[in-house]
Amino acid sequence: MNEAEELLDALFEAVVSGNVQKARKLAEKAVGRGLSPDVALEKMAEAMRVVDRKYERKEYFIVDVASSASAMREAFKILQSDVQVKPTNVTGKIVIGSLKGNIQSMGKDVVAAMLRAAGFQVVDLGVDVSPDAFVGTVLREKAQIIGISISVDETVPFLKEVVDRLRQESLRDRVKIVIGGRAVSEKTREEYGVDAYAKDAWDCVRKVRNLLDQQKVTSQAD
Repeated sequence: MNEAEELLDALFEAVVSGNVQKARKLAEKAVGRGLSPDVALEKMAEAMRVVDRKYERKEYFIVDVASSASAMREAFKILQSDVQVKPTNVTGKIVIGSLKGNIQSMGKDVVAAMLRAAGFQVVDLGVDVSPDAFVGTVLREKAQIIGISISVDETVPFLKEVVDRLRQESLRDRVKIVIGGRAVSEKTREEYGVDAYAKDAWDCVRKVRNLLDQQKVTSQAD
């Protein structure tokens, strides 16, 4: 095993064990050694999948999951300045947040940082965001996209309220919705009439870029 692999494995273990200080130091070391931040982020995402499985098997409690998420978040803060995302030529503003009942911010934070790195304007509403807050912010900020993170199954139905509120404001044709998180899928997108489902942060950047491209073409045609 070479030095880079050892470093990645150590970062993996730091996230799984929720060791915030160690994760931060290893991220700094990774940057100093010129290790690809994309590779490091993928390793940490793999670690969080292990944490999720441990939680499902009741080997971990919610406090353990929170510790692991904090470790990943701190490491990501170090890595994000070096993340290589293709800059976008399409200007756009995205309102992002974790839907009402969702208090986990790790995945949403990573997505928000990736979107900013790609050159988009991002309004981050945080966690436990109501449908009214999403739509009210879109109106105030004149945003084109809503990005919604959902990690709790029971809260998925609140998506319908977001879609309905956009329709009430006559915004549904102009404002697109992207969803992501472990409680949703492509099937959820179809069921609720959402515009796109993103499987991870990189996919979200692609989906947002595509939706804004489509909006630009539509507005030019009009």
